[in-house]
Amino acid sequence: MLATRISSKRGFTLMELLVAMAITTIIVTVLISVTSIALDTWNRSRSELRASRQAKQMIDTMARDFEGLVIRRSTPHEWLTANHTSSSTPIGVQLQSTNASKLIFFTTATDRYNGEIGTTNDIGGEVSCVAYKLDYKDPMSPTGSTFKTFVLNRLLVNPNDTFNDLLGKANLETAFATHDSKLSDQENFLCENVFQFSVTFHVQVTKSDGTSVTVPIALGSASGARTTQSFKVKGTEIVCDATGGASGGTTVTDAEIKAGRVAAVSLSLTILTDFAIDQLKSRSFNDTQKADFLAKHSYQYIKVVQVPGT
Repeated sequence: MLATRISSKRGFTLMELLVAMAITTIIVTVLISVTSIALDTWNRSRSELRASRQAKQMIDTMARDFEGLVIRRSTPHEWLTANHTSSSTPIGVQLQSTNASKLIFFTTATDRYNGEIGTTNDIGGEVSCVAYKLDYKDPMSPTGSTFKTFVLNRLLVNPNDTFNDLLGKANLETAFATHDSKLSDQENFLCENVFQFSVTFHVQVTKSDGTSVTVPIALGSASGARTTQSFKVKGTEIVCDATGGASGGTTVTDAEIKAGRVAAVSLSLTILTDFAIDQLKSRSFNDTQKADFLAKHSYQYIKVVQVPGT
């Protein structure tokens, strides 16, 4: 009877323990793998959401400004000037932006006078001047270098200063020089991690036979469009050095573009993830590595904005 009780309380065999450990190891490995995939997916989704929010903030603000674009026809004054950043002054270090634009134009901005329209702070007037510029700097400190990133700034010049300093000028960029230093101030920060910011102007052209075509003219580089390094709109003409591209197989002359009008604007931007910005500070890239890196760690956003009839 005693022997029977002892044998009924025997433990696990070595083989059973090995099998149990093997099963446990497999389960733990699967759980770690699933958790890693879930964390990676969560991080990517979080990065995309943050990039999307930044892009929406930038595009919505810029779209409102372009929807209020002011151009007075039959005046020799300059109403819009846009320039592509020169390769001699690159933006970025290890990875440099290949498409960056600087914009200055007049608009009926709804946030003029800090949004206090109709109050005692509203000095009067509707036409403001707004400027956009991409830079590579620390958004929180003008002299800091530790946390540099691609930063897009927006400067709004209220109507009273616009009237006194900028309206009625033959060269808007030269006139804006008195305000240009403020464009990089911290309070004019709009969006960060904007690796590329480009603009395409859709110019409506009336040909000699009376037909109308729309010609896309891009600042910097863009496929399927004429490109230019500078685009200016005066009350009497459009001034640019557009080359290449086509308009549905229709030949468009420089004189026809000069007499055209801006009908719409395409805004395009590439937002980098925070991880990508961190990598930029410690790595260098050749062309192939750059393309692969951007494909994995950036998001592209495009919006077309119809502008008022000019």
